[in-house]
Amino acid sequence: MVVNLATNKATVTYNSEKIGFVAMGKAVADAGYRLLLNSEQKVQDNQDEEEEARIIKAKNRLIAVWLFTIPVILWMIPGMFLGKAHGWPWPAGFDLGMLALSSAALIWPGRETITTGFKTLVHGSPSMDTLIALGTTAAYVTGIINLFATMPSFAGVAAMIMAFHLTGRYIETKARGRASEAIKKLLELGARSALVIKDDQEIEIPIEEVQPGDIMVVKPGTRIPTDGSVIFGSSSVDESMVTGESMPVTRTVGDEVIGATINQEGLLQVKATKVGRDTFLAQVVKMVEEAQGTKVPIQEFADRVTGVFVPIVIGIALITLILWVLLPDQMKSISNVISGPVQSVIPWSISFNLNRWGQAVYSVVAVLVIACPCALGLATPTALMVGSGMGAQAGILIRDGAAIQSLQDVRMIVFDKTGTITKGKPEVNNIHAFNGYSVQQVLKFAAAAESGSEHPLARAIIAAAEEDNISLPKLESFEAVTGKGLVATVDGQTVLVGSRKLMADHQVDFGISEAQMKEDENQAKTAILIAVNGQVAGIISVADTIKEDSVLAIKELHSKGIRTAMITGDNVRTAEAIAQQAGIDHVLAEVLPEGKVEEIKRLQDEGLIVAMVGDGINDAPALTQANVGIAIGTGTDIAIEAADVTLVQGKLSAVVSAVNLSKATFRKIRQNLFWAFFYNILAIPLAVLGLLHPAIAEIAMATSSVTVVTNANLLRNVSIKPTYQ
Repeated sequence: MVVNLATNKATVTYNSEKIGFVAMGKAVADAGYRLLLNSEQKVQDNQDEEEEARIIKAKNRLIAVWLFTIPVILWMIPGMFLGKAHGWPWPAGFDLGMLALSSAALIWPGRETITTGFKTLVHGSPSMDTLIALGTTAAYVTGIINLFATMPSFAGVAAMIMAFHLTGRYIETKARGRASEAIKKLLELGARSALVIKDDQEIEIPIEEVQPGDIMVVKPGTRIPTDGSVIFGSSSVDESMVTGESMPVTRTVGDEVIGATINQEGLLQVKATKVGRDTFLAQVVKMVEEAQGTKVPIQEFADRVTGVFVPIVIGIALITLILWVLLPDQMKSISNVISGPVQSVIPWSISFNLNRWGQAVYSVVAVLVIACPCALGLATPTALMVGSGMGAQAGILIRDGAAIQSLQDVRMIVFDKTGTITKGKPEVNNIHAFNGYSVQQVLKFAAAAESGSEHPLARAIIAAAEEDNISLPKLESFEAVTGKGLVATVDGQTVLVGSRKLMADHQVDFGISEAQMKEDENQAKTAILIAVNGQVAGIISVADTIKEDSVLAIKELHSKGIRTAMITGDNVRTAEAIAQQAGIDHVLAEVLPEGKVEEIKRLQDEGLIVAMVGDGINDAPALTQANVGIAIGTGTDIAIEAADVTLVQGKLSAVVSAVNLSKATFRKIRQNLFWAFFYNILAIPLAVLGLLHPAIAEIAMATSSVTVVTNANLLRNVSIKPTYQ
């Protein structure tokens, strides 16, 4: 079972062969909770309505409970500090009036808290509500006993406790709503309708009715309804909601587009490829929700503490009752010794002159109320909710909440090379001309010859010619030579494009170019020889270049005390050249996928917390093996599925942001847990000794919970960007 106090939900997995669905539902109801039927089928838009309904319900309870409690306070507070001993007029029927008002406060707005509290107690799993239920009931019962026997009435205190409790719950509910705003904002980004072509007509239909294969018309200034492929038109598209980049990108025929991004200029026709739950936006929402529902290791520890803490508090309350009843003088003596220093700091904490039973109930109620570990239960999930939401808005998708804790402890980050540190596609880097040919002529002959090839290097050369607006001559013949290059006839001339072996096979003397080729190859470039009519014309050097921000990102990781390594299947010379350019500490080249896993294991055996960053199918095993797997979002679906964190932008600056987000989130978690523990440790002894009024105890408890949630929301003010941005 996974319980998320920040969202008021629990996910339960059960064996249907051992217990039926009806019996399971009854068990949930008996425990004081409500079973959500078919929750997986709920429309995402209903989440906003559910959240709003919870806030309205909490607000109505708040108003109702204070309508009954304010009259209690107006009369009872003066009596608390003056009382009969000071001549305070205590009219006949006063205690009965207090009992009546408290009855209304507990039975109407406080009913759910009390009912849930006692149900969980009966089933042997006392909760936070159990402590409030026991405390208010104990105080309330004194009002009934007071009608028939000599017993101070704390019925009014019961109403005050419930009022402050429901006030805290209302503030928490609103604050939790703020914490889940990330999902709301993501959902709001989606289009509500789509303009599709049906029978040669443009028809507007709800987004839910769009099917894969539908042709959508996307006008300038409107959102692209769903994921798809451009089949007509060209435009600038604002993809900032996906990548976090403010600059628009050009999308034209054949390009993939993402639903909810904004078409800025031209008219596009897009063929829908993914709809509904399969869209990128839906997957982002799913990942954020999964992250918010998972538990970090420290939260599991806090949950175990909470599970033990409630029974211990009940035990302390019983011991307190026994001590004040059996040893009232001794307890009073201890209280008097401590009351001086305490009163100088907290003057309103001191109790009143009560008989042994009155003092016993007074102290027990204070213990039960002050010890309610609401703050402890909220400390981690609220910070996790805010942190994962911030990550989603920054293009950092956290699938597993445990990654947040692991990432802040990472001391080694291992990178794949191609598509991770580098751009993943070759680009023309240098062109050298020989024997009287110009650079433009070398590129023209090479691009014309390569126009008959689909090889990635061929596409890089053709793209360079297009960028320089070079008009290509006619390709008359083309022959690919496996592993060596190609032979072509261009504008009546024989053109060779390829390796040294190809040139040697055709008796072309390439000695004039050898020195330059070696120099380029030592810089991790692929040097391609071009010969025209049996004479070397030039060299085109092609390289998979390093991404613009890789060097800066790796430098900043080093400044944080994080070591870096690169594992690649590429050759040693190329790998070392790229690593040197990027500033990587350690290089492993010519490594197969299983070798990557073994290297990750070796680093872990050294006691290091290891993160792996990759984008390819061959990276998936290593991503799974690492303590934190980080997938480049521009990579394959398999890599993304295997990873704990996905970087939508595909830039290494996002790795730095992810580390910063982890550290900031965990810092808030530690702060919250400290205050939750500190508050209980400090307050419980005061309550046991009768030095803390139950109503004040409830105010402190509610304030502690609100403080924890508010502190978590302050995480929004923290910048997670790298220092160089």
